[in-house]
Amino acid sequence: MAKKNFSLITESPHKTRKLGETIAAFLKPNTIIALCGKLGSGKTMLAKGIARGLGIDEHSVVSPSFVLMREYHRGRLPFFHSDLYRLESKERIMELGVEDYLNRKGVLAVEWADKTKGILPLEHLRITINFLSKNRRRFSFCAAGRRHRDILKRITKKLRF
Repeated sequence: MAKKNFSLITESPHKTRKLGETIAAFLKPNTIIALCGKLGSGKTMLAKGIARGLGIDEHSVVSPSFVLMREYHRGRLPFFHSDLYRLESKERIMELGVEDYLNRKGVLAVEWADKTKGILPLEHLRITINFLSKNRRRFSFCAAGRRHRDILKRITKKLRF
């Protein structure tokens, strides 16, 4: 399965949120976004932007760390936002039922997706966020599978000048 890669840098939380909005414009039903990065890297900020881009009030989007999964249905597509930070094992992740959200015709964004090896389908859009400085972040995109590569191709075309 060929992969497509792309990376860019944002200079502020506002730009990270705007990046999420741009990404959302190209998302289709059953899109899976695996968000990876250290604590405080901007995973939730990016998710807020994605939600806003889907037509969901970004202020209603909060980190699902303690409830593990939040659902938002008032946008162009349903948005399922999961945070696996507190889950210690694959068994606990499976109990959460992440796989149940894969076929619900929405967008599934999974924070701490590096914990899902062997759980998420091979076909997904992985976004890894790295700290560069207090406000600067590098976003590295990797898409696997035809659908997700097509989404990334469209995102890349929009973001490249």
